[in-house]
Amino acid sequence: MALSQEIFDKLEILTDAAKYDVACTSSGASRRGVKGTMGSAVSAGLCHAFAADGRCISLLKILQTNECVFDCKYCCNRCSNDVPRASFTPEEIAELTISFYRRNYIEGLFLSSGIRNNPDYTMEQIYQAVYMLRNKYRFNGYIHVKAIPGADPLLIEKTGWIVDRMSVNMELPTAEGLRRLAPQKNRKKILTPMRQIQVGRRESLLLQDYRGQAALMDHHPETALYPAVTGKQMLQESHPGSSFVPAGQSTQMIIGASGESDYEIVHMAEAMYRQFDLKRVFYSAFINTTGDDQLPDTTESGPPLLREHRLYQADFLMRFYQFKAEEIITADQPHLDIQVDPKCNWALGHLEYFPVEVQTADYHTLLRIPGVGVKSAKRIITARRMGTLDFAALKKFGVVLKRAMYFITCGGRMMIPLKMNRSFILTNLLGLRETLPPGITGETVYQQMSLLDLMDPADERSGYGNR
Repeated sequence: MALSQEIFDKLEILTDAAKYDVACTSSGASRRGVKGTMGSAVSAGLCHAFAADGRCISLLKILQTNECVFDCKYCCNRCSNDVPRASFTPEEIAELTISFYRRNYIEGLFLSSGIRNNPDYTMEQIYQAVYMLRNKYRFNGYIHVKAIPGADPLLIEKTGWIVDRMSVNMELPTAEGLRRLAPQKNRKKILTPMRQIQVGRRESLLLQDYRGQAALMDHHPETALYPAVTGKQMLQESHPGSSFVPAGQSTQMIIGASGESDYEIVHMAEAMYRQFDLKRVFYSAFINTTGDDQLPDTTESGPPLLREHRLYQADFLMRFYQFKAEEIITADQPHLDIQVDPKCNWALGHLEYFPVEVQTADYHTLLRIPGVGVKSAKRIITARRMGTLDFAALKKFGVVLKRAMYFITCGGRMMIPLKMNRSFILTNLLGLRETLPPGITGETVYQQMSLLDLMDPADERSGYGNR
């Protein structure tokens, strides 16, 4: 496809309009290339995403259109905003994707859209583009699209069978914020397609289980666990070998536009994970692109990027580190500490649990230690079965000793005798004044230690540093 100037002009407008949508990860879908098709998917614009094996891959990230009938006060594409408008046809989206894929620019597509005419029309345009990619161009690569709230459930279902991931943006964390800043949207319309995708994924898994049982029954009829499928047999025949939204669904919340506290946001995210089986909740620091007087002015202060970062850290604690929202943040202190990350903040507030002996602590306890990640905790569990550990080994396992040194003992000893005092530890964490011994770092540089880093000798003799 030779890209015309008209297509380039549209591309410039619609890629720029898509930059505020951050829900573009692709982890979760894995599909090998098939003869007669083009592309594959790895559990893993140009928008960068990261595959399960750590590779950085590129997705073509565009809007189908930035025309929109809604007038959300925070959105640069709202109907009352005076910006250049453009729309791609389904054919143009399909040809662009294939053209960029053949040039090795991209490995997949992320497609969102403003609401043109109405939700049904917009969802139909997205479906047509994806259907053309899958059937006309035989594209087998990764595709992530937005499910449009208010669209016909049949359109969402048809689309879900031919994409890898779908997402429905929550927009704002609370219904009150949505009512005030996006009165044409409501929480029920947003949650309805989320529930549909969740139910559809579960039914798809049951179908896959049934197919496996059907294959087994062909060889051993007496071992079949399920009778013939009735209501779902039509879907099985319509989508042989396929899965419904195999990479799962995600959502996005705008942070800092409507005054919600971190407490409300973190607890909302936890509820979304629990109730809708979400793969990810994305947080987007608010940027005032419309100048509306009901919105905070970010001209001088800038978007709340550090707050966004802390929310992502809290989100990771819930998803990977077995933390609950109530442990991370409470109604008494409704905002995350800006000075330190949520895990360090939790540890500093619960020094009665520390120091932790890494030779004997269980996996759950290891995950609570600042500086110890999921992989390093698993490595510690594996390695200590074969022998004793030392601090040099912990560093090789990926433990960040500059943080962990305050919270662990190894073989009954701390790396350096330190005070188990919140103010002392916080001061040193913020100043990063601690210097690891050369035996740990492998460096030959010698440096005078600060007296603040050492305990009183009387304390050391009393065994304080080994508790």
